[in-house]
Amino acid sequence: MKNIITTLLIALFAIIFTACSEPNNNKVKNELVYASTKDIRDINPHLYSGEMAAQNMVFEPLVINTKEGIKPWLAKSWKISNNAKTYTFELKENIFFTDGTKLNANTIKANFDAILNNRTRHAWLELVNTIESTKVINEYTFELNLKNAYYPTLTELSMTRPFRFISPSCFKNNETKKGVSCYVGTGPWILKEYQKNNYALFEKNSKHWNNIPKINSIKWRVIPSHQSILLSLQKEEIDLIFGSNGDMINLNAFTQIQQEKKLKTLISNPIASRTILLNTKREFTKDIEVRKALSHAINKEAIIKGILNNSETIANTLFSKTTPYCNIDLEKKEFNIEKSKSILNNAGWILQENGLRYKNGQELILKLYYNANNAQEKIISEYIQSNLKSIGIKLNIIGEEKQAFFDRQKTGNFDLMYALSWGIPYDPQSFISSWRIPSHGDFQAQSGLAKKSWLDETIKNILIEENKIKRELLYKNILTYIHEENIYIPLSYSRVKVVFNPKLKGVDFNLSQYEIPFEKFYFDNTK
Repeated sequence: MKNIITTLLIALFAIIFTACSEPNNNKVKNELVYASTKDIRDINPHLYSGEMAAQNMVFEPLVINTKEGIKPWLAKSWKISNNAKTYTFELKENIFFTDGTKLNANTIKANFDAILNNRTRHAWLELVNTIESTKVINEYTFELNLKNAYYPTLTELSMTRPFRFISPSCFKNNETKKGVSCYVGTGPWILKEYQKNNYALFEKNSKHWNNIPKINSIKWRVIPSHQSILLSLQKEEIDLIFGSNGDMINLNAFTQIQQEKKLKTLISNPIASRTILLNTKREFTKDIEVRKALSHAINKEAIIKGILNNSETIANTLFSKTTPYCNIDLEKKEFNIEKSKSILNNAGWILQENGLRYKNGQELILKLYYNANNAQEKIISEYIQSNLKSIGIKLNIIGEEKQAFFDRQKTGNFDLMYALSWGIPYDPQSFISSWRIPSHGDFQAQSGLAKKSWLDETIKNILIEENKIKRELLYKNILTYIHEENIYIPLSYSRVKVVFNPKLKGVDFNLSQYEIPFEKFYFDNTK
């Protein structure tokens, strides 16, 4: 008997010892630490100051945009009638906001009406201007009535903002335009903690109607310095960085990580366009000959190879040919220094002994502005500066804090400006729609065009044109005009870059460069 008891005690001790000595690396992580240079800020889905990736975690749309086209989301189906002016949505039942409020036609209407009460702020999105009324048909049927047919309606309803739904319990005085009292959505994540400019903690919505995330929580850490992000990655303090256009990590660091192979990397398909915007209202760049000369003076191939490490492809047109309505044959503006010099000579800009060009006693000096927080834009700007120096143009480059950079776009106080298109699903229809709004740099840059009124009117016609063939022709007309007027110098088609812990699985991209599909990610220590 004594031997049996002794044997049992030894076995029990062995089990306890084994459990206690289980290596930590065999435990499956349940919190993903994501690093961003940016705080989530105010994630009210009906306004624009919050990070879109965070808004997408909490708030959901009626429909979503996929590679296969628009698909149902909170709506299970829709019907288009009345000459494409009425959209009737049948909602999925038994969906709740995370405060327990039921999602139904009344809550959908309340959200639409809150958005429409702030039409001026959303004027860049033509759908907002086009909506005539909203109506509750019954508990799960919602009707949207338009003033006229508007072909991108479903696409714009799928965007990250503003047509996402927040619990009416968060409204202030039945509105959202002056802020909200809480951030309660129906999405797969719940914002649990937030310390401004430090971190945000999202916990999974265990009652989500569709995809309950496998990871328990996402910690969004704010690390403003690219170098600090890199160090945190190497020390395994963070699991993921995810971003486009150099916002999170510079490409030299990204390439080094690729070569070391200790961490996983991923690059999306081309998703948006890097460009330089030329202002037609400024003293020198209002001259189309100067703009033409600039278009041939920048060595894009060297930028792709030497700065972007061949991670992107050369852009010859504002939108890639794979963008809807943009498969148009346009003149390719080759890098050709001698051609640039010839254009400037013929335009009366004569090279002097000091290596700079003058006309009527004025020196050809330009200013290029970029976002100082971006890892790539400074280096690219410096290279463009050297390109222009070789043709006798002095280019002053000025890096500014992001908000100052955005404010400058609105004022039009720039000769040249670094710019990025919005990518799918915003390109081209929503992006060109914004060209008509004075608060955008594109509008300011185009304001000196002889045919600016025609351009804006044609864009309006495109958005309401029901016939696809006529719409294609209108797109061809405006994109050809913009191309021939040299408003944009396309540099490359950008891609989203991701670096992550090898134990993190399911890493993927949404169609929009501004969203991160955290709900698809999970940890697996066995592979």
